[in-house]
Order: sequence, then structure tokens, then C-alpha cells
Amino acid sequence: MRLTVCLPDRILLDSQVSKVIAESETGSFCLLPRHIDYVATLVPGILSYERVDHQGEEFLAVDEGLLVKCGSDVKVSTRNAVLSKDLGRLKQTVEDEFLELDEQERKSRSIITKLETDFVRSILGLRR
Repeated sequence: MRLTVCLPDRILLDSQVSKVIAESETGSFCLLPRHIDYVATLVPGILSYERVDHQGEEFLAVDEGLLVKCGSDVKVSTRNAVLSKDLGRLKQTVEDEFLELDEQERKSRSIITKLETDFVRSILGLRR
């Protein structure tokens, strides 16, 4: 199977795999190469997969998203995801990445608030 993980701005993973395990709203599930076509809404959690070359299990922390298996293609679309070969380090990596995202979101909100305030002031200035 070919596993492709897409983020809004890039393709995070594109690899040949022999197994994918993920979590949906109804629980955990496993996809193997001869599994029927499948669609699932993913919940925030761990997606694990095994590459065809048997280098061991690898992990991907995913935000909510969508998984579609069609034929031999498994495509995952999510807003945020973090790769790791070590499940123990994945928690720290996720915390670090999400702290950075929180800081970026805070800055963005501040800029948007300033733009909205400036817009309202300019509209009020036109009415005078």
C-alpha cells in the first residue's frame, strides 16, 4: 500500500507500507493491503504504520482528519501531524510543535484584532 499524509501546506509522508493502524470516532482499526476500500474520520491520536522494508513500526501523531483507502492507496488529510520512529519521544515533539503553533496563532489573532480596530476607526472617520 502507498501511505500519503497531506498537511495544508505540504506532503508530510509518502511511503510504501504493509500495515496502517489509526483511530476513528468508533475506535482503533487496522488496514492491510487486501482490505476493502474504507473511509474514516480520524480523531486526534497516534497513527502507526509499518514500512514494506520492515524497518519496524513508525508513528505519526495526527490532529483530527480524514483517512481514505482506495485500492492500494491510503491517503490521510490532517491539519497537523508529527512524525517519529520513537513513540517515547513523540510526546515531547508534539508538545514542542503545538506550543510553537499556539504562539503563532496568538500573534495572528493579535494582528487580526489590530486590523479590525483600524478598519472600524477608518469607517467611523468617514462618517464624520
